[in-house]
Amino acid sequence: MDFVLALPLSVVLGLVLFQAHRFLTTRNARLPPGPPRLPIIGNLLDIGDRPHKSMARLAKVHGPLMSLKLGQVTTIVISSPSLAKEILQKYDSVLSNRYLPDAARGLDHHEISITWLPVGPLWRNLRKICNSYILTPQKLDANQELRRKKVHKLLADVQQHCLAGQAVDISQVVCKAIFNSLSNTIFSLDLFDPSSETSHKDAVRGIMVELGRPNLGDYFPILRYLDLQGIRGRLETHAVKLFDIYDRIINERLQSRRVEGYVPKNDMLETLLSISEEDSDIMDNNLIKHLIVEIITPGSDTSTSTIEWAMAELLRHPRTLRKAREELDKIIGRENMVQESDIAHLPYLQAIIKETLRLHPAGPLLAPREASEEVELCGFTIPKGAKVLVNVWAIGRDPSTWEDPESFVPERFLGSNIDVKGHNFELIPFGAGRRICPGLPLAIRMAHLILGSLLHSFDWQLEDGTTPENMDMEDIFGLTLAKAEPLRAIPIQP
Repeated sequence: MDFVLALPLSVVLGLVLFQAHRFLTTRNARLPPGPPRLPIIGNLLDIGDRPHKSMARLAKVHGPLMSLKLGQVTTIVISSPSLAKEILQKYDSVLSNRYLPDAARGLDHHEISITWLPVGPLWRNLRKICNSYILTPQKLDANQELRRKKVHKLLADVQQHCLAGQAVDISQVVCKAIFNSLSNTIFSLDLFDPSSETSHKDAVRGIMVELGRPNLGDYFPILRYLDLQGIRGRLETHAVKLFDIYDRIINERLQSRRVEGYVPKNDMLETLLSISEEDSDIMDNNLIKHLIVEIITPGSDTSTSTIEWAMAELLRHPRTLRKAREELDKIIGRENMVQESDIAHLPYLQAIIKETLRLHPAGPLLAPREASEEVELCGFTIPKGAKVLVNVWAIGRDPSTWEDPESFVPERFLGSNIDVKGHNFELIPFGAGRRICPGLPLAIRMAHLILGSLLHSFDWQLEDGTTPENMDMEDIFGLTLAKAEPLRAIPIQP
């Protein structure tokens, strides 16, 4: 009984001491304004289950440079393009490191992760490998035929629903196409198998769910190692399933490479194994597995989400949908399939993707950063060790930047030089600076190709009982901003 009483008392005492330490180290700092804080929990009750929206509302009161106390963590929230530029460009050198979520510590992933590593030699090597060997324009061009085949299979699946007059779960069919496109790019294999009881996709989705789940250990670091909610443990279980699959594939490929007359495959695994053979200090099998998890896990989820949101907005705006199809018919031709080379000649399709990413960025708060040094910004202090969030969801709806910001109007991008590559801070769904998402070039190609193909090959209508006016457009916050109600639509042969 004494032990049972002592455990919660020790936790409470630890929290009090931690709070006292935080107070002493930040009391002289002039923090940005923010809402009043409760003892121990700070502003957690102000945030709720959709923090991108609640933080945007709070920023309207306290300003685009705002401080919160999320549990015991001092958190700075940025909600304007100009301040995002300061954070991601001017102060990039001292704000580049990630604020590490506890879940990312599973299987020591944070120690070899391109996403979570601090800027340093290993991070630079991994980044160089991605930029110079894996995601170059030449590599992406070489894999165009592979992606085209997966899109062709997607359209064949949709055609079956079309012939039967059945609605399509847009997220499900798109995810399958993207997932198998990525797995073929990496392994030359289809890994999406919805009939399997131990589906590779289920393990990937499990990792995304756990990474996006609110975690007490992230709000109260003193509790981190206890894993009270079991989040890190569940994530490790999912990751082990993936690594078992990857180990088998890697070992089979290594055996094949030893056979005389072996013809190298044109995929990512082949490239990574060749780099490993040349210098095992730069790349080894463990690094390969962790890097693949980082490419295939968010890559499939974020691209699927973007396409589903785009389709939802188009079905809410029939005139915009007709205009998109008219452009495709004119540029591509009724009998032809959309190719990646066509994207540059489809400005309205590009505008639709940009407008979707403005309203529904896949990562609404970007990946959190941590101040490695104290930073002075606009007369306020960002303390060393503070968590820094950039609310790109709020930036995309800033009325001082965008006319009629809540409306879906792709025309706003026609004739505009604004892109999503980190140069224009009013639209940074992939981030900016040295930590910009390395998968951006592939994600952009896939989003345009799949969305364009779905629009060009079929006309679409909502299920009976659903109208553009009563569509559910609520979102669910997580590592990816998902649509709360999955989009179902009926494909119609033009």
